[in-house]
This record gives sequence, structure tokens and C-alpha cells, in this order.
Amino acid sequence: MRMQLKHFRILALFLVIPFLAAGARAAQPQGGEGGPGGEEGRRGPMSPDDRLKQMAKNFSLTADQQAKIKPVLVDAQKKMEDARNNSSGDRQAMRGKIMQIMQDTNSQVRSQLDDKQKEKFDKLEQERMQKMQDRRRGGSGKADGEKSGGAPPPQN
Repeated sequence: MRMQLKHFRILALFLVIPFLAAGARAAQPQGGEGGPGGEEGRRGPMSPDDRLKQMAKNFSLTADQQAKIKPVLVDAQKKMEDARNNSSGDRQAMRGKIMQIMQDTNSQVRSQLDDKQKEKFDKLEQERMQKMQDRRRGGSGKADGEKSGGAPPPQN
């Protein structure tokens, strides 16, 4: 009887370990992008300093450009926080305010860039918008020409 109990415990242990490992993998952060050139695995908004560092890296910003763009990013973060906190539960209104803040911020940032930087900024912004639309439609975030290797997403 003791031998059967011992075998049962060992068998149970071998059956439980794969489920525990799968649960640990599921709890890890998923890869994603936080905006134009965003950080892998990061969720939520980036701080103005982090955004500025990322932009400086992506667009080779000069010190003068960085000094002009930082206050724009700080102001945008404050406005976004206010919009989230003052939405009164109306998600659609909050979304509209945030989209307007993003458009204004992008216009102000873009005005500080030279022609080559603007071209790259526009390309990254277009990619970000495409990924956002794909996520809303339940897609994989891949461009139109890329194959996902699976069945197409269900149409609503």
C-alpha cells in the first residue's frame, strides 16, 4: 500500500509540473511596442524622459531639438493624465480627448524635426497606427503583405 501511494505521488508530481511551467510562462510580460520605436515587453505610457531618449535615438535629435521637444512631451503627459482622471466613466469621450492630445503633440514634435527626421517620424507613426488598427480588429499586428500562418481572424 505504501509503495502504491509513493508511485501515485510521483505520478501526480510529473503531471502537475508542466501545468505550473505553462502558468509561469503565461504570467511573464508579453512583447509589444509602446509607440514609434517603443520598448519591447513594455506596457502603458512611457515617461517623457523615456520617450525623449527613444526619440533622440530614433531620429538623432540635436541637443537643441531635445530641449524644445521635452516640454511638449511633459505637457502631453499631464494632459493625458487629466483626461484619464476626468473622464467620468465615458470611455469614448476620454478616447477622443487622448487622440486629440496625441495629434497635437505629434504636430508640435514634428515641427521641430528636419526633413529627413520628419520622413522617419511619419513612417513610424503610420506603422504605429496600423498596428493599433490591427489590434482593434483582432489581427496580429502584421502588415497586409505578411502571412500570419494561421486562420484569418473572425470578422465581426
